[in-house]
Parts: sequence; C-alpha cells; structure tokens
Amino acid sequence: MLEALSQSAVREAGAMLQFVIYRRVSTEEQGRSGLGLEAQDRDIALFLETYAETPFEVIGEFTDVLSGKGDDRPQLQAALDLVRSRGATLLVAKLDRLSRKVSFIASIMDDKRVNLRVASMPYADKFSLHIYAALAEQEREFISLRTRQALAAAKARGVKLGGDRGNIAQINAAKRAKADAFAETVEGIVKPLKERGATLREIAEALNAAGVQTRGGGRWHPNTVSRVVARLETA
Repeated sequence: MLEALSQSAVREAGAMLQFVIYRRVSTEEQGRSGLGLEAQDRDIALFLETYAETPFEVIGEFTDVLSGKGDDRPQLQAALDLVRSRGATLLVAKLDRLSRKVSFIASIMDDKRVNLRVASMPYADKFSLHIYAALAEQEREFISLRTRQALAAAKARGVKLGGDRGNIAQINAAKRAKADAFAETVEGIVKPLKERGATLREIAEALNAAGVQTRGGGRWHPNTVSRVVARLETA
C-alpha cells in the first residue's frame, strides 16, 4: 500500500515513474553467451508493456554474473544506490535474481528507500514477496534433501549412479531413479495445481516463478511438466 501511495504521489506531482533494472546470471559462461539473460529481458519487457504504470522511464540497467548464494553483488549495490538517490523502483525478472537467501532479500525489502517490483509477480507487494521468498527457500532445501535421500536409497539397492559401466539395464535404472526422485521433489507444487485444474502451462509458470529449475537446470515448459505429471501418476 505504501508503495502504491508513493507511486501515486509521483504521478500526481507530474514526475515520471522511474525503473532501475537488475539482472543476474550465475556463471561467466552465461554472462558471455547471454543464456538466462534473454529470459529475464523477456519477462521484464512483458511487465513494462503490460503492468507498469505510465508514463515511466528506465534510468539504469545493471547485471551481475555471480552465484545466487553469495551476498557480494557490486552491480546490485550500484542499482540500489541509484534507486535510493532517485526515488526509483528496482525491477527484477524473478525474486531469485536478487538472491536465493531469504535473509538477503528481506534486508532489501526492509529498506524504506527501496521500491521493489518483480516482473513475474506483477501484483505482489513487499509483504507477499517476503513470504514467497521464505517459502521458495524452504522448497529448495527440501528438494535438495529429498533428492539426496532418493539417490542414496537407489545406490543401496545396487543401482550404479555414475557413467557407463557396461551394464545398460543398471544405467537405465539409475536414470529412472533420478527422474522419479526429482518428480517427487516437485510433487508438492505440481499435484495441488493439477488437482485444481491448472493447465500444464500454468503449472510451468508457477514453477518458474518459484525459482524451481527442471532436473536439467532449465526453465519449465508444458512438455517438461507433462513428463513429471506422468511419472507422479504411475508412481
């Protein structure tokens, strides 16, 4: 509500709403090749075209090529400095582009000089984003723990989890075990949405918004959701 009031006051005063865009990719390779940046640019452009109050202007764009686990973000700090000095709004594609640590995200949202908007959650206020960050962190921790336990159980059954050992049956069994274990880790998100009648695309969008990656480390699409749903239904 405070954010809405402050932005309304800006418009009434005749000033143009200003955005500072922040993007983050995880490795030098991604930074050089543009992998991950295109998806963020697409989401940010969609937000600006569809949800941003008008008139507006983008007064700065900053990109870090760093892991989401660390807190040392020189480009994010520069973006925040500009936001504070100009009374602008920080715009990110997804919440996990700021960090995967809820404590770090909370420190930004607690700063009264920082307005924050997340393109993939255009109607979320700071309170909602704080809760969402906490839930996403718990989900990632649970996924990691459950995957390790499932693989350990498969290994105990004699399934070889490494590369080709000359036994195709065991290799295929290992692949199935990994796929089944991963499907179970996202069941808590996928199954309730499916039961409420959500489409495969809507489920994919929910997983992407939560910062949950596919087993291969990419974004979700209807076909990848479909494969997970099929595994859960036959489990």
